[in-house]
Amino acid sequence: MRRYFSNRFSRYNLIATIFLTVICLAWIYPFVWIFFASFKTQTAMFSDRWRLWPKPWVWDNYARAWVAAEKSRQLIDKRLTVSEAVDRYIHEGDIIASGGFGHVRVSMAIIYEIISQQKRNLVMAAKTAVHDCDLLVAAGCIRDLEVAYAFGHELRGLSPASRKIIEDGECKVIAEISNAGYQWRFLAGMMGVPFIPTRTMLGTDTLAQSSAIVVEDPFSGKPITLVPAIYPDVAFIHVHRCDRYGNAQIDGTMIEDFELSRCARKLILTTEEVVDDAVIREKPWMTMIPFFLVDAVVEVPYGSHPCEMPAMYDFDEDHIAEWLRVSRTQEGIASYFDEYIFGVDDFEAYLERCGGAEKLEYLKRRENLQEPKRAPWRNGR
Repeated sequence: MRRYFSNRFSRYNLIATIFLTVICLAWIYPFVWIFFASFKTQTAMFSDRWRLWPKPWVWDNYARAWVAAEKSRQLIDKRLTVSEAVDRYIHEGDIIASGGFGHVRVSMAIIYEIISQQKRNLVMAAKTAVHDCDLLVAAGCIRDLEVAYAFGHELRGLSPASRKIIEDGECKVIAEISNAGYQWRFLAGMMGVPFIPTRTMLGTDTLAQSSAIVVEDPFSGKPITLVPAIYPDVAFIHVHRCDRYGNAQIDGTMIEDFELSRCARKLILTTEEVVDDAVIREKPWMTMIPFFLVDAVVEVPYGSHPCEMPAMYDFDEDHIAEWLRVSRTQEGIASYFDEYIFGVDDFEAYLERCGGAEKLEYLKRRENLQEPKRAPWRNGR
């Protein structure tokens, strides 16, 4: 009798187990299918919908989904202070990218605030990184760099501070690339494609140090470089004017900022002036960065100082020369930061310490060729 009931219960347990397994699979399989389907191309979704395993895996789907979810189309007032923008959007370990080119139209207000808040372990896309990169590396904010052009101040000479830090191994160059290569990386990120085919860097030593690869062009049989997309966690770009929503206009060339603004996960705009949106609407063709790409708008007059803002104010060559002079020693670097960053309350106070209104008016006149150019970093002149 006991054996009879034991066998009967065993059969019931087996049937129940099978039944519950089928139910579980019926519930779980759709979620598993949805997960793997999220990596498929649109064509594969319709032509091979029952295949569970994606072929190929399309990782960019998640990048596009993130952008769609995070970039609101609502007209929201995005104005913040410099301190609020850096605190909210720049975090330890982020990949950052600075707009402008060389010493031109650089968001120096953000650079100083990153140093002031002592952000650490950042990775910098050093596309044409000069004064901005030099200060960040000297301050210990940067852990790694991918370099197109860095550690120099163009015709002003090399960067004593960041070069020594790199040579001492305190900061690491993880890859090199050409300026064009960087623009194509931003372009690929903007387009949501995994790479851009180009001939740049072929036959150069830079290629071997880059993240690009060479493959055979399926049409011509010739070698072609594939430059991978990049999606900086945060980009900061200085513009001539924008409205409170982030519709931004730039006078003059954009360099790489068109692509950079569209591939960055978060975008901070610093602007010489926040204008009414009616002003932006008067010349819509000048709006190079639309509001839905922007996460923060920061009004900072002279926010590129000591770098140039085209048609507004010239380089502050005296200030750049001072940095190049004092940054040859660790003591000089510390004294510079104490005086111009840690020793002031905000960017306006920094400008006052650099010479205030009188100096800024002089830089405006020099930009308009009403004052002679000077090069104090060259033999004291």
